[in-house]
Amino acid sequence: MNVMNECDTCAYYAYDEDWECWVCEMDLDEDEYARLLHDSRAHCPYYRDGDEYKIAAKQ
Repeated sequence: MNVMNECDTCAYYAYDEDWECWVCEMDLDEDEYARLLHDSRAHCPYYRDGDEYKIAAKQ
């Protein structure tokens, strides 16, 4: 799974109504962000599954 697909299910990926687009709410520095965009094999170290159904099933 590449980074852009991970973003779709990440808990930190949210819609910003002011900018009218989806954004990552994690505070990545410029180097981290560039590495994630340019390396198709990179995985985000901050990824957290945002699927509430999976979380509830484990409880």
